[in-house]
Order: sequence, then C-alpha cells, then structure tokens
Amino acid sequence: MGRLRVIQWTTGKVGTQALRAILDDPRLELVGVFAHGADKIGQDAGALCDRPATGICATADVDALIATGADAVVYTPFTADLDQLCRLLEAGVDVISTNLLLNCGGVVGETRERIAKACDAGDSSLYITGVSPGWITAMAAGLTGVCRQVQSVTIAESADVSNYASKETWDALGLGRMAADEAVVARAKASMVSFRDAATRLAESLGLTLDSLDFEIEHASVTADIDLGFMALPKGSLGALRAAWVGKVGGEEAIRVSVAWYLTPHLAEGWEFDDEHHKIDIKGEPDVQTRIKFVAPQWSGSDWSILTALPAVSAVPAVVAARPGILGLNDIALVSAPAGAWRAA
Repeated sequence: MGRLRVIQWTTGKVGTQALRAILDDPRLELVGVFAHGADKIGQDAGALCDRPATGICATADVDALIATGADAVVYTPFTADLDQLCRLLEAGVDVISTNLLLNCGGVVGETRERIAKACDAGDSSLYITGVSPGWITAMAAGLTGVCRQVQSVTIAESADVSNYASKETWDALGLGRMAADEAVVARAKASMVSFRDAATRLAESLGLTLDSLDFEIEHASVTADIDLGFMALPKGSLGALRAAWVGKVGGEEAIRVSVAWYLTPHLAEGWEFDDEHHKIDIKGEPDVQTRIKFVAPQWSGSDWSILTALPAVSAVPAVVAARPGILGLNDIALVSAPAGAWRAA
C-alpha cells in the first residue's frame, strides 16, 4: 500500500505540530495545507513548521485542496467551520479532527445529523481525537477489556496548564476573572462540552445507556498578581478549576470524566494537585488503577500541543481504513506510532 495523501487544515499551535508530524511520518504524504492568515498563504509548508521545503504551499482555496484527491484531512482549527467540514466529507475526504466542534455545540443534535448526512454523501468518515478527550478516553475503554464486571470508569486529568499559552481557552473557562458567577459557569460548561461528548462516547463503547449526565465545576483564586506572559492573573482572580461530567445509570455513578487545571499553584483555597497527568480508575472485577505522566523536559510553551496533534496524525491510517460515518471508540483501535518505519527511514 502506498503512502496516504494528507492535507493539514490550519497551522496554529496544534496545526503546526500536526504538520511536522505528517512530514515526519513515512506512511503519509503531504499534498496540501489550508491556512487562514494572509501572511501564511503562499508559504511553503516546511517554512510554516520549521522543516525543509516541501514544494507544498499553503492556500485558502478549498476547491483546490479537494482537487488534490487527498485520502484524509487532519483538521485542527481553533474554531470549526461546519460548512467547510461538511464540504470535505461530502467530497469523500476522511477527516481526523482535534477540533471538538465546541462552537457548534458538540457532535449532537442538528450538527451530528448534518455531519452524518455529509459522510453518507461522500462515503467518508469523521473521527474526533486528541490527547484528552480522545486518546485517554480510548485508553480507558481498552483497559476494561481485562474486567469480568465493570461498575464505573473514572478518567481524572490533573495538570499545570500554564505551559499552554492560549488566553482564549482559559478566559472561556473563567480563569483570570474575578468571580465565577452564573454567566462564567455557563460559559465554562459550554466550553467543556467536548468532555461531555467524551463521557458519552465512553459510555457508548461500554454499551451503557446513561440516565443522566451532569456537569460539576468549582474555581480557586490566586493569592498574588501572576504574569504568565500570555495572560495576567490579578490577585484574587480565578487561577484554577476542577470540573467533571458525571453519568449515572440506575442512580449510580457509572462514568466520570474530570479535570483539575491550574495556571499557578498559589491558590487561596490551598488546593493540591497530583503529579500524574491522568488517572484511570475502573471499579469492577478486578479494579484497574492506571497512572499516566508525560515527561518531556525539552518541551515548553505551545510545544505541549504536540500531545493533541500526534494522536490525530497517528490515527490517519486507521480512519482511512474504517467504515464511513461518525466514528466512535470501538471503530478505531488504539493507535500507535510508526516506530519501525522511523527506524528504517
């Protein structure tokens, strides 16, 4: 089988890392790059991601990109464009997305119906992934395979997020504001719809029908003025949050997907955080307890976006081989890096 032809869609923090990963993956051939900014259009893909020249220049011409006959698009914009996404799917191009369609309300309701119709028209697939939600959700589902019984599955993420320089992300979650009023909580809930979708996907993969799925959130405030470079946290403003989507079956908790994120550890509430980035706890027969920590001292700032990009790029071959439609956790096996191909290159 020849290399799969891939388009990288946008070159922001995550997109730049995805573009590098596509160029570094011997299974894939870059055939196009979509860019929003006028300053990027016409630039060689290599120049946009600190790699040698490729001969592929960025463009905003959707028709020209579809005409490349690409097998797949790695879709990483900060804000989803549902019209463009459906055009790609209708044209028969599989899409692997790190964008969680937050601005579209998640993959539910009319948005889901429209995407499903586009997949039917193009005999194409959409798979949403990333590190969390995404890779870690698939990990949790896979770990239940050793269980005779499963009562509940909990995914808990704990992280110092000051290395993710995205003021827009943290502002949407209320961080930097002076109080968590109803409007802040409502906006944070909307911004975390992807974790609701992750809880739903996890439940579906386990054959569970949730009776309820509720949102929980609390914030903590900073004890001094903090300057992170990309945003400032005045003393008394919100600098950390703990949030979760909790699904119940028969009145009992069955699924919990939670995060504990902090921009600074200097908090008036005295919260403490685990060193591990992720914990997966399965209550069943047997219980399963897994701890995952990412250690990359050579990374800093937005380099951590690579954790979001790589699961998407690694999933390209599996998605291209999968059935058409909106894909769930049971449609795509745990993806792996092309270690053997790297060694042979």
